Amino acid sequence: MDSDNSFPEKPDFGRTWKKNLAMVWIAQFFSQIGFAFGLPFAPFYMQEMGVTRTGIDFWVALFGAGTPLTMMLFAPVWGALADKYGRRKMLLRSYLGGVIVLGLMGVVHAPVYLILLRLVQGALCGSVSAAQTLVATHTPEEHSGFALGSLNSAVFSGALTGAFIGGFAAEYFGYRTAFLISGFLMLIPFFLVLFGVHEYFVPLLHSHRGFFSSITPKRRHLALALPLLFLMGAVMFARQFDSSFIPLFVQDINGGIDGASAWTGALQAFCGIAGVLSGFLLGYLADRHPPGMIAIFSALLTAGFMFSLTFAHSMLFLFGARFAMIFASSGLDPALQIWLCRKTIPQTRGLIFGWAASARSFGWFVAPLAGGIVTKFLGIRYLFVVGPVFFILIMFLILRVMKRFSDFREEDV
Repeated sequence: MDSDNSFPEKPDFGRTWKKNLAMVWIAQFFSQIGFAFGLPFAPFYMQEMGVTRTGIDFWVALFGAGTPLTMMLFAPVWGALADKYGRRKMLLRSYLGGVIVLGLMGVVHAPVYLILLRLVQGALCGSVSAAQTLVATHTPEEHSGFALGSLNSAVFSGALTGAFIGGFAAEYFGYRTAFLISGFLMLIPFFLVLFGVHEYFVPLLHSHRGFFSSITPKRRHLALALPLLFLMGAVMFARQFDSSFIPLFVQDINGGIDGASAWTGALQAFCGIAGVLSGFLLGYLADRHPPGMIAIFSALLTAGFMFSLTFAHSMLFLFGARFAMIFASSGLDPALQIWLCRKTIPQTRGLIFGWAASARSFGWFVAPLAGGIVTKFLGIRYLFVVGPVFFILIMFLILRVMKRFSDFREEDV
C-alpha cells in the first residue's frame, strides 16, 4: 500500500464506527421511505395522466432508464469530489436533491416531465453509494461485511415501509400527494446526517491533479477494481431487468388498476422484509466466508426463484416467489461491495465507489430498456424466462473473477 495514501494519525474507529453506522442507517431508512413512497406507483400515475395501458410499457421503460443514465455520468464526479471535500457532504447533497426532485414530481401534469425529473434525480441524488462510501471509510475492515450488509438492510426496510404506506396513500389520497410527501420525508435524513454524523476526513495529498485526471483512478487501483466494477454492472442489470414492470404485472394479476397501488405497495413491503433479513444474514456470513462464494449461491437461487414467477397467477404465489427471489438476490450487492472494499485503499474509496455506482447505473440504465423490448414483443411473463439466464451468466463471471484473484479475501492494494 502506498504510504502517501494512508491515514495520518488514524483515529480509533472502534469508538466511533458504530455510532456513525447507526445514524447513517437511520438516515438511509428514512431516505428510502421517501423514494419508495411515490416512485413505485409511477406507472399508475402516468395512466392517470392519460397514458393508455397499451402504451405504458414505453413510458415505464423511459422512466426506469432516466435516473441511471445521468447517475452513470455523474457518479464518478461525485466520487472524486467525495475524496476531495468529504463523503458526508456528498451524502447531504444527495438527500437535498431528493427533496427537490420528488417534490416537483408531485406537481407535473405530463409523463415527459416525470422523465426529465428522473434525469435530474440521477444527476443530483445517489444516496446509496454516498452512504456506502462514508460507512466503508469509517468501519474497521473486520466489520465491513456487517456494516455494509446492515446498511443494505436499511435500504430494503425503508423501501418496505415507504412502499407499504405510500401504496395506501396513493390509493386513497392520490399519486400527487404521495410524491409531495416523498419530498418532505427527504428532509429527515438530511438533518440526521447534518447534525448526527461526524466524519474523519483527510483529502488526497495530490489534490493538484486536473479535473479529468481527478475523476480517473490510478491504473494500479483500477486494475484490481475493474473486474468487480464489471460484475456490479452485470448484477444491477439482472436485478433491475424486471423491476420497472412489476407494478404492471401486479395490475394484470389484479385484473385492473383499481387497488393495484395498494397491492404493489404491499408486495414491495413484503419483499422489503426479505431484503432486511438477507442484508444482515449475508453481511454477517461475508465476514466469515469468501464473498465470491456467497454471490455465486445467491445468483443460483435467484435464477430459480425468478423463473418460478412465470407461473404466478395469484397474489399468494406472486408474494411467495418474489419474497424468495429478493432474499436470494439481496446477497449479491453486499458481497461485491465487501469484495471491492478489500481491493481499495481508504483515501481513494470515494472515487472507486463512485465508479462502482457508475457501473451499476449503466446496468440499471440498460435493464428497463431491455425489459421493455421483451415485454413489448414477447409479453410480460417472458421477463421471468429471460431474466434467470442473466443470473446464471453472472455465476460464471464470478468464478472467472475468483480465478483472477488467487487470494480474494486478503490482498494488498
